[in-house]
Amino acid sequence: MTPAASAATATQEGNPLLDAWTGPHGGIPRFDRVTVDAFKPAIMEGMDSYRVEIAAIAGNNAAPNFENTFAALDDAGRPFARATQIFRIYTSAMNDKRMQALETEVAPVLSAFGDEIVQNEALFARLKSVYDSRSNANLSPEQQRLAEVVYTSFARRGAALGTAEKARLKEINKRLASLFTTFRQNQLADEENYTLVINSEADLAGLPDNLRTAAAGAAEAKGQKGKWLFTNTRSSMEPFITYSSRRDLREKGWRMWIMRGDNPGAHDNKPVIAEILQLRAERAKLLGFASHAHWILDNNMTKTPDAAMALLTRVWKAALARAREEIADMQAIADSEGTGIRIEPWDYRYYAEIVRKAKYDLDQTEISQYLQLEKIREAMFWAAGQLYGLQFVKVDDVPVYHPDMSVYEVQRDGKRVGLWYFDPYARAGKSSGAWMSQYRTQEKFRTAITPVVSNNANFVKGKAREPVLISWGDALTMFHEFGHALHGLNSNIDYPTLAGTAVKRDFVEFPSQLNERWLLTPELLNQFALHHQTGKPIPADLVEKIQKARNFDQGFSTVEYLAAAIYDMKIHLAATPDRKIDAGAFEKQTMAEIGCPSAIVMRHRPTQFGHIFSSDGYSAGYYVYVWADTLTADVFEAFNEAGGPYDKSVAKRYYETILSVGNSVPPDEAFRHFRGRGVDTDALMRERGFPVTKI
Repeated sequence: MTPAASAATATQEGNPLLDAWTGPHGGIPRFDRVTVDAFKPAIMEGMDSYRVEIAAIAGNNAAPNFENTFAALDDAGRPFARATQIFRIYTSAMNDKRMQALETEVAPVLSAFGDEIVQNEALFARLKSVYDSRSNANLSPEQQRLAEVVYTSFARRGAALGTAEKARLKEINKRLASLFTTFRQNQLADEENYTLVINSEADLAGLPDNLRTAAAGAAEAKGQKGKWLFTNTRSSMEPFITYSSRRDLREKGWRMWIMRGDNPGAHDNKPVIAEILQLRAERAKLLGFASHAHWILDNNMTKTPDAAMALLTRVWKAALARAREEIADMQAIADSEGTGIRIEPWDYRYYAEIVRKAKYDLDQTEISQYLQLEKIREAMFWAAGQLYGLQFVKVDDVPVYHPDMSVYEVQRDGKRVGLWYFDPYARAGKSSGAWMSQYRTQEKFRTAITPVVSNNANFVKGKAREPVLISWGDALTMFHEFGHALHGLNSNIDYPTLAGTAVKRDFVEFPSQLNERWLLTPELLNQFALHHQTGKPIPADLVEKIQKARNFDQGFSTVEYLAAAIYDMKIHLAATPDRKIDAGAFEKQTMAEIGCPSAIVMRHRPTQFGHIFSSDGYSAGYYVYVWADTLTADVFEAFNEAGGPYDKSVAKRYYETILSVGNSVPPDEAFRHFRGRGVDTDALMRERGFPVTKI
């Protein structure tokens, strides 16, 4: 069908990208009617209708008040929001060459439109008028919070700048949008174009059967039957370098993996990073901040880069000491083998497993025999039921964008809470890693609307009708991302701008990291960690070993993460508008300054550090995971101080004070409402088994 014919059909049938979501389960996105050709015209049409609404709000002759300004703005642009949301779903999960070309074209247009709204002087004047008089306007606490959040957002994004500064800011944001897209697509290209192909079964030495089976299936899918293929993604390469006893192949796979975006040619991300840093620094100065890091942190719980660095440095010292102990243990084993090798980054995970077996008699491959993907999904549902009274009912009357997906209606006391979509498997055009998306936000504003959320992962499919076995780390990741989904599903407030996961960046990772804690509870493991062949539950002695080894390898995992977080903060503090930073050279310099062991590299090397260079999302904010873990450790202690992880009263208090309130309450206040005090940062040190020392 030609684009013109597609457009004519869309006109006759309604536009699935712009139309309100109707149908079963409170309304659903019509993925069955989405075409790539329809995206651009729908987005442009959505912009036009949004402009009309903005003009009506800004040009209203009536005196500005909350209802005709903030409430009207929160209700505006819904068709545009629906179209762009589905567009973003496709750029992350169905990003083929046509979508990539479209994303390259549309990303700067979307950025410019966002600035057009923020820079509307008449609109901002009305917002400011209501904001300035909010304390005397008889507003509810949530309405006051909406006024604060929206006004602050406009001001932080340059609404009060002069004409020339606004024009330059718009240029910067447009260029950044293009660079973010280029960064993301370069990384995806290196993940898809580089693979590790094994030709001989003898070269699979050390790999468990489930990895061999998955690699054989991946090779066959690429027309290489009889071989074994490992893709250039964490879900495929990390298990390979953990278990392969072929050191030369571990090094080959590791180098391929850590060089994503760092290869000469068209997909080199280093010049992209250099320009991103310069533009961010220039933007920060335009907005009145010393650096991009200062601009980002000003709107987070930690407030300043110094405060964030103080926490990172405190944990770094303890983690570094632990990592050096771990490396010494590994080196001793390597020395005993008489190979004469020095532990390198491609050796760390492999020898860590040997040490784990020696110290704790714990074999990760044995654990994975009890971790079936579908059973872990059931376990997540069960824990959510125990804690928040949720039930998940599979539905088959909902269209999906890929046949691998499944959909569940989420209920509480027989009433619909929302929808949860699950997209578990890797494929071409899908971003690597795991994430949560909020397709539709909960609200009770004009009418009650239930949320629609998804979880995406990149597991490698096994043989048909055989369970997919996953690692303990993958199971934790599933619980983590499902924690984000629960944050969206449990939202219970009025205004969509404040709903669900729309909280400060260093608070949003807290509910997700807290949800990881329930994976290790015996109540859950005994029911859902079932052997994939015998169906028998995981033995009590194996669970006990897992518990005892809980803090094993904390040095590595914490140093790997903190090295990336410190790099993120330092490079954004160092960037200036006239300095072109070499991301690789800065990496070497930073790792030397902080004394990072040569056997450990950053969890995300700069050229594949999508958290900070594929958008502004976690830029100068990768530290948030350790801050969120500080909150998590403190909150989980509250459960254990009461009746344990499934204590109903604590779960109810957590739901009422944190999980359901979105951004309607400032996060530090929400935490105090739950805990009765501020955050105890020592809780994190206690949980990780690190010495408790003062900052």
